[in-house]
Amino acid sequence: MTMAPIDGPRWLSDEEQRVWRAYLHATTLLEDHLDRQLQRDAGMPHVYYGLLVQLSQAPRRRLRMTELAKGAKITRSRLSHAVARLEKNGWVLREDCPSDKRGQFAYLTDEGYAVLERTAPGHVAAVRQAMFDRLTPEQVAQLGDIMKVMAEGLQPSDPNADLPWLR
Repeated sequence: MTMAPIDGPRWLSDEEQRVWRAYLHATTLLEDHLDRQLQRDAGMPHVYYGLLVQLSQAPRRRLRMTELAKGAKITRSRLSHAVARLEKNGWVLREDCPSDKRGQFAYLTDEGYAVLERTAPGHVAAVRQAMFDRLTPEQVAQLGDIMKVMAEGLQPSDPNADLPWLR
């Protein structure tokens, strides 16, 4: 059983609560905005687009499924479902790993790469319109610094941590 600190929880101040709620609201709206754009333009959710991008940037457009799940921060089960849908569209293929009978690679097909090339301009425009066009260059730099600090602080240091891509 986890005990609360003797002094009690450190509740958020009014300002911290305001910032936290604004952050949650903005990130939820942004994810919805990007999902709608990608569904409209390519018939896929944002997470699938992210998988195609990862594969497009990998050597020979090929990654082990575990690396793809890790990069997307999703469970192997969710990845398997997503890759099955992408395979059905002809955008991704799975290949067995020659050195590990249990392992598989995901491979971005030429058709998948072409979909990514067609979709990327609209996606970049949606990201720019939703985020960067609304911020000053100073705010962009500050946001980048803030996100870097947050990501570094949240990066798991325990290799045995309960991470989505290990489930």
